[in-house]
Amino acid sequence: PTYEIMHPHSLKSSYEYHLNAFDRAMEGGIEDVGGGVLFGLADPKFEVLSLMMHNEHLEKKFGVGFHTISVPRIRQAEGVTLENFPHLLSDEMFKKVVAIIRIAVPFTGIIMSTREDEEMRRDALKFGVTQVSSGSSTGVGGYKQREEGKSIEQFKTSDERTPLEVLNWLLDEGYIPSYCTACYRKCRTGETFMGLAKSGEIQNMCEPNALMTLMEYALDYGDKETCEKAEKLVNEEIIKINNEAIRKFVIEGIVKLKDGKRDIYI
Repeated sequence: PTYEIMHPHSLKSSYEYHLNAFDRAMEGGIEDVGGGVLFGLADPKFEVLSLMMHNEHLEKKFGVGFHTISVPRIRQAEGVTLENFPHLLSDEMFKKVVAIIRIAVPFTGIIMSTREDEEMRRDALKFGVTQVSSGSSTGVGGYKQREEGKSIEQFKTSDERTPLEVLNWLLDEGYIPSYCTACYRKCRTGETFMGLAKSGEIQNMCEPNALMTLMEYALDYGDKETCEKAEKLVNEEIIKINNEAIRKFVIEGIVKLKDGKRDIYI
């Protein structure tokens, strides 16, 4: 499993406590951990430097840095006024933060949530974000409450599009949305995953799995338009795969998916 702890703002004792929490998690057998900062609580320069120093510490001690890094910005919440926070990030500074993290750890996934609006998420994908959420509920028990026609939020989200709307948006933008979970199921975690990621070898697993899980999701949950978009993109990308064996595996996998088979991955 992935174990994620958000860094606290600039309180040394709290930081050291959370630093030790990561160590205890990995010493206890959790191979992949995700970090992040709730930007807006402290000087963003301090936060980014602390995050990178923490990643370096994990690399030195365990041989594995952060699997993912989240970059949420503090948002309006009930009983809270943003006027009390002097370190709020402008959009321009936020983009710089994302770009700096991407340059510093090119092999780490960067997650951006629905706290950010469509425009920011579109820009951030160009600067280095690799994972975006959709259809999110921020309340405790929020998804069940949503089914019952109620709405409970801990804080305000900005991108209210449905998962299918976000999928179509990503396809229109030319990205390959991936729903793959194969690495965890194939035990490609921890040092094994990091070795594949740093060498670039992970692409031989990620690309075919992304194409097949995209097609599977579109067939199961998409409408006709989404399926056509997904299949068009998949066909365009298949011919770019240099490895003949992998290309053949994906072509045959797509045929099997259309015939009703599911859960095909490398």
